[in-house]
Amino acid sequence: MTLRVERDKAAGVAVVTLDRERRHNAIDLETAAELAEVWRRFRFEDEVRAVVLTGAGTAAFCTGIDRGARVPQPDSPYSVDDPLVAIGPKANDLWKPVVAAVNGMACGGAFYLLGEAEFIVSSSSATYFDPHTAYGMVSAYEAVYMAQRMPFGEAARMSLMGTAERLSARRAYEIGLVSELAEPGELLGAALRAAGTLAGFPTEAVQGTVRALWSAKQAALQQALAQAPALIALGNLPPDRQADLFAARPPGREFRLR
Repeated sequence: MTLRVERDKAAGVAVVTLDRERRHNAIDLETAAELAEVWRRFRFEDEVRAVVLTGAGTAAFCTGIDRGARVPQPDSPYSVDDPLVAIGPKANDLWKPVVAAVNGMACGGAFYLLGEAEFIVSSSSATYFDPHTAYGMVSAYEAVYMAQRMPFGEAARMSLMGTAERLSARRAYEIGLVSELAEPGELLGAALRAAGTLAGFPTEAVQGTVRALWSAKQAALQQALAQAPALIALGNLPPDRQADLFAARPPGREFRLR
């Protein structure tokens, strides 16, 4: 198992932990399948009324798709098989609130998860960035999700600057991506307090409010995501070129923190 799921039935809160610390909680195909399964399972568990999503360790919340994952692609330029497209709670029809507790690096495919959380509680030491363009890849799904959560200029800058910059937790809070900052040792407690409050309210009202909030932006979101496969097929470098760029990345700190 690559996920750790803990339930506090008295509080009505479940904690889902990406449990691949040695891989910076990158998502392989097994993890992707487990995420989809756990979200769908929570729909039937009345004792779970709110969820906290986090990553194991302190180095990373999630670094997106595992570089070792191999996903066969159709030859058609109109189709892209994306293993992360169904890893989020909303993609799996879960309307119970999800609070993301970001404990380190959050980059690339992590935004599929952050994009479908209700709000983000962040460690003060966390950083946010999108490496796609630096490695010859189109940031499509990630950019769409972040453009709905951040001012357009900030989302554009993060999506386009690749590995050259990382957004600090403080800056993420200032622009509204993050709703609360916590010291690293207090992160999970802060997220659990918020989730516990949500779980303590009548769940029908909470889920209805979650659904209403998402209905306000879902039409635009679905239209934008529908363009992603074609943009990826057109703009991505061949996998071997991507791998060469990834292998050639400079050692140590190659970014500016802002």
